[in-house]
Amino acid sequence: MTSPRVVIVTGGTFGIGRAITLRLAALGHAVTAFGLEAPQISSTAAAGIPGLTAELKERSLHADLMEADVSKESDVARVVEATLQRHGRIDALVNNAAIGPLGTVLDTDAATFDRIMAVNLKGPYLCSRAVIPHMIRTGGGAIVNVGSGAGWGKANMAAYSASKGGVFALSAAMAYDFLHHRIRVNTVVPGGGGIVTGMSLGRVGGDRARLGQGATAAGRPATGDDIANAIAFLISPEAEAISGTVIDVGCFANQGGPVPAKPATKA
Repeated sequence: MTSPRVVIVTGGTFGIGRAITLRLAALGHAVTAFGLEAPQISSTAAAGIPGLTAELKERSLHADLMEADVSKESDVARVVEATLQRHGRIDALVNNAAIGPLGTVLDTDAATFDRIMAVNLKGPYLCSRAVIPHMIRTGGGAIVNVGSGAGWGKANMAAYSASKGGVFALSAAMAYDFLHHRIRVNTVVPGGGGIVTGMSLGRVGGDRARLGQGATAAGRPATGDDIANAIAFLISPEAEAISGTVIDVGCFANQGGPVPAKPATKA
């Protein structure tokens, strides 16, 4: 049985983050999840806390839910302090919060570029910087950053791709820097197409029918639960020797995926 961990999940109240929060809570981990209740640029994610609170109660689970902005150092400090006050330690951090407006460098204005970088790259930096001293104090920990296939470059995603490419590099650098402190840093890439998030819905005007249907080895699109299961493994003792790696859940993004479905063949 997986031993309980004290875990902070950023962007943990909606979409993939919500699935992560629910899965980790179901495994008995002490979870602090936070996000913003107001809708963000190019996203339909909003007011996630009431619905998640209700679902946790319905499933007889618990997580501490907070509203905070991952790009603000004072907000991050508030979340970390609340977690320490309640549990006395922090064993794991999941950097999931992100925004993903589309655009090339020509039609992405400077303010939008700065906001994407503040959430997607500065957020993981701020949160990691805030929790790592506490992990060192207690003998180690695990950080999982949620990446994207766009981190290897995708059309019409210039700023988003740059931010997620930065996440890959930041993850690798932190894995090197804190290896001997027994702090593991890994990246999980969600499979392309089909996962319902505020970001994915925002890109298609809220129309679920327009989401991609990228297939996985499971014969279906990846889900938030698939991502959550990979993260649950990476923060567990079973993964204590794994650091600096990228787990691509169903997308093969670094090899040109997702892989389109083959047409049906006649018997």
